[in-house]
Amino acid sequence: MEQKFIRCAVYTRKSCEDGLEQEFNSLDAQRLAGENYIASQIHENWRLVSKHYDDGGFSGGNMNRPALKELFEDIKAGLIDMVVVYKIDRLSRSLFDFSKIVELFDQYNVSFVSVTQSFNTSNSSGKLMLNILLSFAQFERELSGERIRDKFAASLKKGMWMGGTPPLGYTCKDRKLIIDEKEAKVIKFIYSKFLQTESYFEIAGILNNAGHRTRPRKETPQGKMFEPKAVLRILKNPYYKGCVVHKENVYPGEHEAIIEESVWNQVQEIFKKH
Repeated sequence: MEQKFIRCAVYTRKSCEDGLEQEFNSLDAQRLAGENYIASQIHENWRLVSKHYDDGGFSGGNMNRPALKELFEDIKAGLIDMVVVYKIDRLSRSLFDFSKIVELFDQYNVSFVSVTQSFNTSNSSGKLMLNILLSFAQFERELSGERIRDKFAASLKKGMWMGGTPPLGYTCKDRKLIIDEKEAKVIKFIYSKFLQTESYFEIAGILNNAGHRTRPRKETPQGKMFEPKAVLRILKNPYYKGCVVHKENVYPGEHEAIIEESVWNQVQEIFKKH
């Protein structure tokens, strides 16, 4: 029966370029430690691959590193079974990025070893430690998401425009909503006509017959015909009275209103009446 070897790649990284010009530098020291560790596992059929994966002068704060990308490509090509590093932080200093690296390793049945930290995902204790680290990574992701959501909500409460496609009648400049005079005329027409007809179906027909179309988009460069639902959304949108909305809460906005609040309120009263 043919003996199966575990093909081991040593990955090294150094954040700054200082000292890389030396005959024996930090990357060489990391690689030597990895090679010696692999040699000590020869009884487990570990074998060193000859290719070097060295990132000199690259931060561990992100994964935009040439040697790391090359390592990933060779893993996907089925050329590597084990990745050996001097310390875990040589792979990444970010728990979030580290968890993504581990997902890739798992997908292609690749284990990894940290020489100086007794960390080996090919055994049960290493897998347990890995699960603890990934739990912290998940916690970090959720905490970061909460901070983003809190900041988003706080900004909206201040009336700030937080991005996305501006409502018809507005354009975005320097992260602020600015009135588009041409589109604003259509919005004003819709509101004034609704006070007369009380029918957004009728207004949609009037707009389409007059040749008005919705805002052009990539998939519809000429714009689309107004559907009654689109007219209804415009008539119920608090942005037109100068407000912003977050989770059904309405706050005064930084942008200028197209429709006077009294007119907007009259329109809402008609909806309540019906």
